Amino acid sequence: MNNSAPRPYIGRFAPSPSGPLHFGSLVAALGSYLQARSQQGLWLLRIEDLDPPREVPGAADAILHTLDAFGLHWDGPLVYQSQRLGAYQAVLDSWSRLGLTYHCRCTRKMISASGGFYNGHCRNLALPDQEAATRLVMNRPVYHFHDQLQGTVRIPRALAEEDFIIRRRDGLYAYNLAVVLDDADAGITEVVRGADLLEPSGRQISLYQMLKAPVPRWLHLPLASHSGHKLSKQNHAPALDIQQPGQALWQALDFLGQQPPADLFGAGSSELLSWAQLNWRLSLIPKKTNIELRCVGSSHFQRPALL
Repeated sequence: MNNSAPRPYIGRFAPSPSGPLHFGSLVAALGSYLQARSQQGLWLLRIEDLDPPREVPGAADAILHTLDAFGLHWDGPLVYQSQRLGAYQAVLDSWSRLGLTYHCRCTRKMISASGGFYNGHCRNLALPDQEAATRLVMNRPVYHFHDQLQGTVRIPRALAEEDFIIRRRDGLYAYNLAVVLDDADAGITEVVRGADLLEPSGRQISLYQMLKAPVPRWLHLPLASHSGHKLSKQNHAPALDIQQPGQALWQALDFLGQQPPADLFGAGSSELLSWAQLNWRLSLIPKKTNIELRCVGSSHFQRPALL
C-alpha cells in the first residue's frame, strides 16, 4: 500500500511572447490561477520564448504588465525557456547515447504524401545532423489518458506511435520536449491549459515516462473562438485592455461557467478574484472543447442585466 502523502499542488501559466494577451489567453490564465488557488497551491509563470522568429519585441514585458494589471500575481521566480537550453540539450545528448533519437530530413510535403503521419523513413539511415531534425524513437506510445474536464481522451494510433520531432531542423528545441522538462523540473502537479493541446498531451505523457518523472493531472479548458476561428495571436485577437480588467475578468468567469454576480461586472480585479477564489467550481466549467463568442474586444463587453 502506498502511504506517501499527496504532492502539494503546483500549477502554472506558460504564455509565448508572440503577441499580447487576449481574451483566450485570459481564460487559460484565470482557469489555471483559480485551480491553483482553490487548492492552496502555487501558481508559477513561465515565458515560452523558444521560437525567436515568432516573437514580438516587447511582448514578454507586456504579458507581465497585463497579468499584474489583472491581479494575477504568480509565485516564485519567473522562468524563461531561453535560459534553459542547456537542460534540453543534456537530455537530448543522453537519449542520443542510448540510441533513442535519430536525424531526419523528411519534409512536410513528403510526410503528407505518405498519409499525413511520419512513417519512420529515416530511422535506420544514420543521417548526420546537418539540415536535419531530431526525432525520438517512440517506444512508449500513449493511446488514451484522463482529463479532469474532458474525461477519457483517445489518441489516434498513428499519432500515438509516430516518432515525433524533439529538435527542429533549424536547431530550435521542440515544444513537447521543452514543456515536459520545464514542468517536470518545476514539480507541476496539474497542467491547466486550452483544449487545443489535448492530443499533444499523449506525447508529453510518453516523455514523462521516459524521464521517469511523475505525470501531472490534466485539465483542458474550452477554447474561445469567434467566427469559427480560435482566438489567438496568429488570428489577431484584440489585446486585453489593462485599463478595464474587471469587465474582461467577469466575462472570463462567465465563459468558464462560474456564474459571477451581475453587480460585480466591472468591479476591481481584487474584488472579482476574491469572489472567484471563494466560489471556484470545476464542476461548473462547460465540458466542451470550443465555445463561440458573439463578439470580442473589451469595447464589446456588455453589462449583464441585474436580476
